[in-house]
Amino acid sequence: MTFEAISNFIAAFFTLSIFSFLYKDNPFYKFAEAMFIGVSMGYAIPLVYNLTFIPFVYRPIFVEHNFWILIPALMGSLYIFRFSKNLGWLSRYPIVFGMAIVGMGVPMSMHAYVLVQVRTAMMPIDSINTFLIFLGTVTILLYFYFSKAHKGIYGKITNIGIWFMMVGFGASFGYTVMARISLLIGRIQFLMGDWLGLIK
Repeated sequence: MTFEAISNFIAAFFTLSIFSFLYKDNPFYKFAEAMFIGVSMGYAIPLVYNLTFIPFVYRPIFVEHNFWILIPALMGSLYIFRFSKNLGWLSRYPIVFGMAIVGMGVPMSMHAYVLVQVRTAMMPIDSINTFLIFLGTVTILLYFYFSKAHKGIYGKITNIGIWFMMVGFGASFGYTVMARISLLIGRIQFLMGDWLGLIK
């Protein structure tokens, strides 16, 4: 057997092992899952070492003698204490700093996801698209106003908001399924073509 044939056989084995979970949980699926996690971590560790630790920690400290880097390096190393029962509380400090950095991005997120949407909803209603955007924005906001019972005319208006949300969720779900189907088609083409040679 050639190297390509052996590679195709191994790839087909792991593909079928993952697909076997559609029937039920079994040792083949668990083996493929464990192998995937192990190989991923085995690949990620040297990748992080070469692309993160060397250029951003080792080289600035030991080559450029920029000892200020020791502060974030030591702060990041406190994550290791998460595995200790007695010193696990030390890992909370880098988590707090990480959450603070995330909090710094809140204003930008507000501008991107809230203010832009509000500005779009305030455009002149001169076409069917802007009217639908305005109608969807108002009815969805009214749906999440829980101080008033969703009954009568108000309930009918909020039902319009539900329809807009369902259309949005459906489009998002359909896009996700379409992306996953493309991956499935690729695996089926591999099994039927490269491995079994039934299609070309």
